[in-house]
Amino acid sequence: QVQLVESGGGLVQPGGSLRLSCAASTFTFNIYAMNWYRQTPGQEREWVAYISSTGGSTNYADSVKGRFTISRDNAKTVYLQMNSLKPEDTAVYYCNSGGRSGYWGQGTQVTVSA
Repeated sequence: QVQLVESGGGLVQPGGSLRLSCAASTFTFNIYAMNWYRQTPGQEREWVAYISSTGGSTNYADSVKGRFTISRDNAKTVYLQMNSLKPEDTAVYYCNSGGRSGYWGQGTQVTVSA
């Protein structure tokens, strides 16, 4: 069983930055690829970023490419560094392991507003 807990969300002005964290409670963390998704009310959950189990491969949605960076460390944590934030980045952000049918965290709210 994998439990994921996100943190780091909040209110930020356009152009600002936030770093989200996702703590995983499993001793086999290093065998899991990880994703970040986001969701706004009334919309489907949107994939944002992917990182392989080793951290050697990453991929991003076109909407965040060049602004967001996904990373992971050996302390069972995955990060999403978000720079140059835009109002359209406002959403609940979810950490995920195993794709849409896998494990999910509870989400953390990110609001980008002046």
